[in-house]
Amino acid sequence: MSINWYPGHMAKSRRLMLEDLKNIDLVCEITDARIPKSSRNPDLVELSAGKRRIIVLNRADQADPAATARWLEFYRAQGSIVMQTNSQQGGFLPQFRETVFSACSDLIEKHSLKGQTGKNIRIMIVGIPNVGKSSFINRLLGKKAAIAADKPGVTRGKQWFSVPGAFDFMDMPGMLWPKIEDEAVGYALAFVGTIKDEILDPEDLACRLISVLGRHYPDVITARYGVDIREDELPFDTLEKMARARGFLLARGELDTLRMSKIFLNEFRGGKLGRLTLEYPHEE
Repeated sequence: MSINWYPGHMAKSRRLMLEDLKNIDLVCEITDARIPKSSRNPDLVELSAGKRRIIVLNRADQADPAATARWLEFYRAQGSIVMQTNSQQGGFLPQFRETVFSACSDLIEKHSLKGQTGKNIRIMIVGIPNVGKSSFINRLLGKKAAIAADKPGVTRGKQWFSVPGAFDFMDMPGMLWPKIEDEAVGYALAFVGTIKDEILDPEDLACRLISVLGRHYPDVITARYGVDIREDELPFDTLEKMARARGFLLARGELDTLRMSKIFLNEFRGGKLGRLTLEYPHEE
């Protein structure tokens, strides 16, 4: 699967980022803890090279805690500064403050020597669409300031916010890279709703997700839908059993696998299947 999906506002985001990076002290990259690898935009990593950077595994409340711990260990072993958050619940401002001050310790010392103690650190919040950047900022501010929604492409222009005596935030629109050539990455992004459902086949996507969950969490589908995942069956066979268990029938008794696919994807994205992570460090 090769996906070409690069709306004009994403190209504009890239230009804005390049223009403003020179005035930024630190880049904060928000990722999805359910797909930590696939939710990192390689263009963002390249564009922010040489800048202080922290990685945030957001939506950790929807991810497998053991898997998130493995990812935190993996990034720290690479020398990256990383933390996990739940942007729906909040309460992570003290941890974020400590993490940023650690990453910017040299800058804070430089400000102090110039008599600028307490000068705000300028932070650019970046990430792909639908990872919760605006919700993340709202939780830090303790109020609804940034426009947020559980769908990609809501933030279209940069927005500035401030925590007095600490940070100035620039919330950048979500940005994908121009062409997603890695099939596994493309499907991972589609599973969590980053890529719009309209450009993909829901039944194919559901079957792919069944396959992934069958490898890592085979009991989840059994618990939710009352059907077993068998090694001698294709994912579509499992999808049909799920549709039958839910009573989704068309005329003449045909199974409505399309309806089942859409509901299955929505229930995964809504966390109704439990806390699940779809990729792991060092996993091909």
